[in-house]
Amino acid sequence: MASKKFKPSPKASLPFKTANKEKRQKLHVTQKKARDSIKRDERFRRRREEDKDPLLREERIKQNIPLTLERKRVWDEVDRDTGDGLGLSVDIERLKRQRLKEEEGHKGAHTVNDGSEEDGDSMIDSASENEVEEEDKPRDKSKTRSATERATSPVHSTTSTNLDLTPEALAARFPTLFSTEKSPTPKILITTSINSNLHNEAKLLTTLFPHSVYIPRSSHRYSHKFSVREISSFASNRKYTAVVVLKEDQKKPTGLTFVHLPQGPTFHFSISNWVEGKKLPGHGNPTDHSPELILNNFRTPLGLLTAHLFRTMFPPQPELLGRQVVTLHNQRDYIFLRRHRYVFREKRLTEKSVVGPDGKEVKGVEGIRAGLQELGPRFTLKLRRIDKGIQRPSGQEWEWQGGMEKQRTKFQL
Repeated sequence: MASKKFKPSPKASLPFKTANKEKRQKLHVTQKKARDSIKRDERFRRRREEDKDPLLREERIKQNIPLTLERKRVWDEVDRDTGDGLGLSVDIERLKRQRLKEEEGHKGAHTVNDGSEEDGDSMIDSASENEVEEEDKPRDKSKTRSATERATSPVHSTTSTNLDLTPEALAARFPTLFSTEKSPTPKILITTSINSNLHNEAKLLTTLFPHSVYIPRSSHRYSHKFSVREISSFASNRKYTAVVVLKEDQKKPTGLTFVHLPQGPTFHFSISNWVEGKKLPGHGNPTDHSPELILNNFRTPLGLLTAHLFRTMFPPQPELLGRQVVTLHNQRDYIFLRRHRYVFREKRLTEKSVVGPDGKEVKGVEGIRAGLQELGPRFTLKLRRIDKGIQRPSGQEWEWQGGMEKQRTKFQL
C-alpha cells in the first residue's frame, strides 16, 4: 500500500509503486498532466519575455543547435606530412590551414630575430602577465561553452567542396584523374550486367550524364559474353573517357561501377532508394543541356578523390541556358544525387527572404527567390571499393569494411 507521507513529484518518477493497477494508471495520468502543465507555463513565460526583448529569442535560437552526428564528427590525429592516405579520416582544409599557420609562424620568427631584442622580450613578458591574470580570475559560468559548442568538429552540411585543396601525393597517385591538362569533353559508355532487365534505367542514366550512349550487353546463349575489361578496351579505342556498368538484383538497381579510361581506377558504388523522375510529384522533363555540378561536403582525401571522379563525368562548361543542376551531397558517407531545374522569380508576400549561412538576409536579393523543379532520377550512392586499374585483380586502393561503421562519429568521405 502506498505511504501517505510521499507525494508523487510532477517532474520525477513515481516515488512508490502500488500494487493496484487502477491507482498506478491514475498516478501516471496525474503526473503526466502536471509535467505538461509545467512545460506549457514555461513556454508561455518564455514567449512573453521574448516578445518584450527580441534579443532573448535570437540568443536562444543561436544556442539551440541540434547536436547531430556531423557536429560530433571525429578526425584521425596524424602528422600533417602523412595525412594524405585514403584510409585516413582527415580534414584536408584543416591540414592546409595548419601548414599555412606554421609557415607564417616561421616567417614571423625570422622577422622577430631580425628586429630589436628588447621589443620582443617586452611583448613576451606582457603576454605572459596577461595570461597569469586571466588564470587568476574566476571563470564566468555564463561564458561556458555549451555541449553543441564543445562538439569535436562543427560542420555545415552545405559546405561546397574545394577541389583546389587536393594533396600533391594524392594527385601523383592518380595522375589520370588529376591531370593538369585541360580536361576533355566526357564521352561515356553505359551498359548493364549480363542477363539484365534494367534497360529503361540505363537509358535514364544517359539523360543524367551528358554525351553518353547506352549499349545493351549481350546475353544470348550462343554469343560471346564480353567482360568489363574487354568492354573498357573497346571503349578506350573509340575515345570514350569512362564506362558505367549498372548492376541489378531482383530487377532493381543495386550498384554502379565507374571505370575511368584508359587504365582506371575503378569505383564501385552500391545504390539504394532509386526513384524515377516520372514517379516524383511535380516532376519536370530534362533537356539535352549540360547541367551545372554541385559537390557538397567531400572533405577527406578519399572524398576529394570521389569528387574528382564525378567532376570528370560532366562537361567542364555547363550550358546555363538549360538552368539544370546536378547535386551530389555527401552526408555520413552516403552520397545523395539529385537533379533540378531552377528559375528566379519575385518573392511572394508570404515568403521569407534569402538567408545566408550566418542566418542573416543576403543583401541585393531581398525580392528574389529561386524555384526548383526536380527532374530525376534520384538515388543514393555508397562507396564500396576503389581498384587500382580495371576490376578487382588489379589490386585495391581502398575497400569498405563492416568495422568502419562501428564508431558512429567517424566517416570516410
